[in-house]
Amino acid sequence: MQNKRFAILLSIVAVFTMVLSACTMPAPSAAPEAATEAAGAAAPAPATAIKIGLVTDVGRVNDRSFNQSAWDGVVEVATALGLTEGDGFKYIETQDSKDYADNIQQFVDAEFNVIVTVGFALGEATIKAAQENPDIYFIGVDQFQGEVLPNLTGLVFREDQSGFLAGALAAQLNKTGTIAAVLGTDLVPPVVAYGQGYELGAKYINPEITVLTTYHPGEMSQAFVDPEWGAATAKQALDQKADVIFGAGGQTGNGALQEVASAPGAGTELFCIGVDSDQWETLPAAHPCLVSSAMKLITPSVVDLINAYAADGAMAAGNYFGGAGLAPFHDFEDKIPQEIKDKLNEIAAGLADGSLTTGYQP
Repeated sequence: MQNKRFAILLSIVAVFTMVLSACTMPAPSAAPEAATEAAGAAAPAPATAIKIGLVTDVGRVNDRSFNQSAWDGVVEVATALGLTEGDGFKYIETQDSKDYADNIQQFVDAEFNVIVTVGFALGEATIKAAQENPDIYFIGVDQFQGEVLPNLTGLVFREDQSGFLAGALAAQLNKTGTIAAVLGTDLVPPVVAYGQGYELGAKYINPEITVLTTYHPGEMSQAFVDPEWGAATAKQALDQKADVIFGAGGQTGNGALQEVASAPGAGTELFCIGVDSDQWETLPAAHPCLVSSAMKLITPSVVDLINAYAADGAMAAGNYFGGAGLAPFHDFEDKIPQEIKDKLNEIAAGLADGSLTTGYQP
């Protein structure tokens, strides 16, 4: 019963992913929802004709977080359609940002007709490729579309809301007066939304709380693949008495989570919170401290968009807002006081119906 009650946190918010509206952006106070411009339509594409390619940013496809969530969505759809990996679906890991366009072009040349590009930094190359290839359907994860192209969907999320819930959880678990966030680069707006949402959620619970927020200082090519820096930064935060640490930044964030998991008091005095996916399922090394994850529902959103295209060849244009929320507590379910769960449910309901806003300013 506890697990079912906690699922409200996710379902209250995520249910809006099933709703489509006719505007590019919903009102700022709206809860996460799917929102698209009127769809352009290509000729119907039978399922047997679908070929799906995915291009990562400089992070790895098995980062156990962001990229993996998108790839899992591709795999789920491709498997259901009976596609063969390699010929029918595959991924390319970007090693250098100068290769974005070339990596996309590889799929164009191989006649893939659905191309998923993962990450804010791929936005410009994705737009250019969509303009040059109007018969190919592009999905840009974390790529907000300011102008609508009929064959490009920006799959975006309200990271500030899941970050807000994570911060509210952290502040209620906190005993020392200090919590922390170890983040990827502040050059990526969704990362900033997570970080600021986390701070705002914590201060919503306790205006006096200290939040140590640290962004990776390196270039984009380093910011999400540096677990050593993530671990060292988490260690510094622990030394400054932070007792809950939010890790948001691919492998970099994973390093922070694993540092907390290996520290004395993990799971009793020290806690960590993952990001993007339910990292309990993807990062077992963090289990000793991993109380929850600030999720954006990348996998089901990728599945929904590709399935819609596979059904009738329609290409949804504009922006599609996927759901956001907290992952279940898993082994910590019986350790979290009911009053904390009730408060999180209250916050999630407020975010969903618009009676509560995070205060995040993009």
